[in-house]
Amino acid sequence: MDLAKYPMEEQECVLELESYGYSSEDIVYYWSENQEQIQGLDRLQLAQLTITSYRFTTELMNFKSAGQFPRLSLHFQLRRNRGVYIIQSYMPSVLLVAMSWVSFWISQAAVPARVSLGITTVLTMTTLMVSARSSLPRASAIKALDVYFWICYVFVFAALVEYAFAHFNADYRKKRKAKVKVTKPRKEMDVRNAIVLFSLSAAGVSQELAISRRQGRVPGNLMGSYRSVEVEAKKEGASRPAGPGGIRSRLKPIDADTIDIYARAVFPAAFAAVNIIYWAAYTM
Repeated sequence: MDLAKYPMEEQECVLELESYGYSSEDIVYYWSENQEQIQGLDRLQLAQLTITSYRFTTELMNFKSAGQFPRLSLHFQLRRNRGVYIIQSYMPSVLLVAMSWVSFWISQAAVPARVSLGITTVLTMTTLMVSARSSLPRASAIKALDVYFWICYVFVFAALVEYAFAHFNADYRKKRKAKVKVTKPRKEMDVRNAIVLFSLSAAGVSQELAISRRQGRVPGNLMGSYRSVEVEAKKEGASRPAGPGGIRSRLKPIDADTIDIYARAVFPAAFAAVNIIYWAAYTM
């Protein structure tokens, strides 16, 4: 049996009638024209499968050592009933994925609520996968139901990762605002210090100029005092590390609420697109 499309696969079973003791020279098998030998297939009901069609074939099997032997074959086309699996596996998975999206409408400040909701949906999805796999037929092939479980698991886990990313951005923005508040008083203090230095230097220069005039000599170091004050101010400004106006400040983080708003539209749209591709691939 090919279980790659389980539980949406169609199987073909064959019932063969053949004589092993008498060859075609002794006995001949054939189906009657009205096919009265087969009755009740239209009313047959199985737990997981439904007979969609059947056909008859007549063959002569050729064995070199023994000769030809007649064979009658009845081919059953079976289709698995999907309703049980949709109710027990597919619908709970879809509801769990939708439940994980509720966290996008919860405030970023409600950390316990969002974390507990994300972890609960991940653990519930894991439990559903384990319980469903215990009732599945043993096969080495990857079944369609396994693929859908993993799709839902990835979306549930991605919702939890989205909150971690949004919370990190919100925390980073708070730290940036705190740094900006600290650097503003520093700038004001630098301006005040520069004014004081300039006032003191101007007062000293004017006093020196008055003394020089009384003594009758030309002050040659007046411009040097101005320049020394300017050089000291530049050195003080250059010695300080780059503030929020540097390269790092240009990389503005995305607002946490904006991330949630985008997630409210992106996650359902992506899940709907994946479902369309999934059902189109496994039902056609």
